[in-house]
Amino acid sequence: MRNLFYALFCVLTISACSNSAGNKTLPILGNREADTKTVDGKTVTDTIYQTIPKFSFIDQYGDSVNNKTLDGNIYVADFFFTTCPSICPVMHRNMLPVYKEFKNVGDFKIISHTIDPKHDSVAVLKKYADNLGVTGKNWLFLQGQKEETYKLAKSYMVEAREGNVHDGYFILIDKQKRIRGSYLGTDPKEVTRMIADIKTLQAEPDQTIVQ
Repeated sequence: MRNLFYALFCVLTISACSNSAGNKTLPILGNREADTKTVDGKTVTDTIYQTIPKFSFIDQYGDSVNNKTLDGNIYVADFFFTTCPSICPVMHRNMLPVYKEFKNVGDFKIISHTIDPKHDSVAVLKKYADNLGVTGKNWLFLQGQKEETYKLAKSYMVEAREGNVHDGYFILIDKQKRIRGSYLGTDPKEVTRMIADIKTLQAEPDQTIVQ
């Protein structure tokens, strides 16, 4: 899956970088399909991009968070569990600069999905957030049904499965809920690139207006 992802990423990046007038935009990743229809007697074809589907989870404050909660937001998503002894602590240490950079931006969020909901209760997630120094609603730690979380991970083009196995990628999503970037969360250089890409995305015309 990762090889396919990056092959598509490279093709779209070349396309994005070749835009005229020097306007930098990020590629739109994932599957796409053509939607052909007749308008005023003319055949018009639109591109329908892969988007993040509906979901409903509980955050570290015990509040419900769903796809509608994120309407009008650019956000970064990842998958983790609080007792992870390896990549998760590194990922979330690397995410802290992202949180600090954008914590006062009203239309930006970070959402971290636990893949171990049996252990990671609301109270555990709140303590985890507190230990990171995370306050407020800009970085949400979400608990939901395990199978629903696994299914959602696939829509982000990452893996999460039994045995607390998951990819260590941060996925950038735009206000139309399209995938705009993938970054290795354990690599600080990748996180720096993500911060720059978030700013690029914020400047895109269809991202500057709250949807």
